[in-house]
Amino acid sequence: MKKHFFAFSLIACAVSVTLPTQALAVKLYGAGSLRDSLTEVAESFNERYGILVETRFGPSGLTREFIEQEFFETGKSADVFASADIDNPQTLFQEGLSKSVVNFTSNRMTAVVRSGLGITSDNLLDFLLKSEIKLGTSTPVADPSGNYAWQIFDKADQVTPGSSQILKDKALQLVGGNPNALIVPNGKNNLVYFLEETKQADIFLSYYTSGKTAQATEGGENLQIVELPYYLATKANYGLTTLKNADPDGEKLAEYILSQKGQGILAKYGFTAPSTSVPEHQGAGGILL
Repeated sequence: MKKHFFAFSLIACAVSVTLPTQALAVKLYGAGSLRDSLTEVAESFNERYGILVETRFGPSGLTREFIEQEFFETGKSADVFASADIDNPQTLFQEGLSKSVVNFTSNRMTAVVRSGLGITSDNLLDFLLKSEIKLGTSTPVADPSGNYAWQIFDKADQVTPGSSQILKDKALQLVGGNPNALIVPNGKNNLVYFLEETKQADIFLSYYTSGKTAQATEGGENLQIVELPYYLATKANYGLTTLKNADPDGEKLAEYILSQKGQGILAKYGFTAPSTSVPEHQGAGGILL
């Protein structure tokens, strides 16, 4: 297994840590795309139960490796891991580092487009293949959003043979743990920064929820969210797991994320109800829907 611990240390700007004001806070590690929604869930949980939540958000692949490293060094890590895919938490389960995994919410990939290009779902692939169009993505392996982008490229190959390699070659891995990417200034939205401010990208393959957040950010009002045509449509199913040696309040937090209240907060940010099951062979323990 290839490790990215060094890369994780280089992306501090992509990780936020909310420190507790007192000891014994529950530790929640989550995907960067869950930053706003799970921060609100954590605040709601604290109001309901009086239990503080320490949060850390970043690319799910790198976060999973960070969890593995923490276990190797100390025997304990986060209490709850909320990933932008199923595979990363499932890996922890298979390694014996977590309880079973549940698909707790879903997202979808879209094309977030800078203003003035006239891109629609019908002509999106044509634009993606144009040599003059700059295409932004996240980083595969380190971040599920990058993996989903690569899935889109492979689907494109079924429509236009040869396009997968063209798109992979031209994709600019601007976020998600690429150590060679430029650092986004603190307080800046990634999509607004790359699409409108620096214009390093014309189209960015990103989650619907991320595009929605960007549009609500100053400077992102004119960004366009273009839905992928049916032959490129790619869903993102998010996985939740409670880690080995977790604080009992971690189980309570995971249950709160799955509760009607937690799901309502996620829906407010554009996430949709979970729609897939996780392999039954993973065992009887853990959180079940």
